[in-house]
Amino acid sequence: MSLEEVVDVEVSPDVSVKELIEIYGKIHGFVAGHLYEAIKILDDMLYNADLRFLSFTGNLISTGLRGLIAQLISEEVFNVVITTCGTVDHDIAKSLGGRYLKSSFDVDDSKLRELGYHRIGNIIVHQDHYGRLIEEFVKSLIIDLVRMKNVWGVRELLHEVGLRLNDKRSILHNASRHNIPIYVPGIVDGAFGTALFIQSQFHNFRLDLFKDMKELSDLIFSSKKSGALVIGGGISKHHTLWWNQFKDGLDYAVYITTANEWDGSLSGARTKEAISWGKISTSGKHIVVYSDATVVLPIIAIYLISRRKL
Repeated sequence: MSLEEVVDVEVSPDVSVKELIEIYGKIHGFVAGHLYEAIKILDDMLYNADLRFLSFTGNLISTGLRGLIAQLISEEVFNVVITTCGTVDHDIAKSLGGRYLKSSFDVDDSKLRELGYHRIGNIIVHQDHYGRLIEEFVKSLIIDLVRMKNVWGVRELLHEVGLRLNDKRSILHNASRHNIPIYVPGIVDGAFGTALFIQSQFHNFRLDLFKDMKELSDLIFSSKKSGALVIGGGISKHHTLWWNQFKDGLDYAVYITTANEWDGSLSGARTKEAISWGKISTSGKHIVVYSDATVVLPIIAIYLISRRKL
């Protein structure tokens, strides 16, 4: 093991993001060193992995990160997306004019309820700008879909949704435009999935979840190297890891999380635990960055997008 000396740094007010990343590398201590290493791993993944997963939870899409994630997709930094139904909900709502407002973690939730607002952390959205928009959209969507066929895979369904959203900051729209698959294993766990169920009671419409599983397995087994940026935990994290175990694990893995491992949860499990399952290769490059994604993802994205353009 080669040991390098920690460097005391100074900064210029004109520092670039690339220079800032190098500063983190010199600081090294604690999260700075992990963020620096994560960016180097993702840079390696960008040029050497043919299958590049972006996995994230839906809460992020209520924030301004939605546009940035859509940009990462449109720039094809990642070519497979695994996420939750919340992503679909917020993306559709915003695409249809839903307004998400800055609020506070300490606001009176009972008062919000009276006023018809839902809260996601320190962001609020009125019910008229969320559930009702999604329900009306799905109602007209199903009419179009059943004219084409009655049984749909979730990925191909979301592709059709993206084609109908005219919003350059939409994740679904950009994925459809660039033919990047989005897989949502928990599609019924949200407003969009519930609306699909309700409309299925009036139309001959069914979802085929096994179709998505077949597509994912084909992608995995045909890949030479795979990598993933996993933001948050839950089903999107697990689904990404689960499928990669069948090809001896991810070759590159970066987690961004605020969860801890002491309770044994999948959300808090570190990358090293995934090695025991074969979900990350024993020779793979991996790191955990303990941070809020709204803070570190813009830094990572700027670097990766700039590298993608080279």
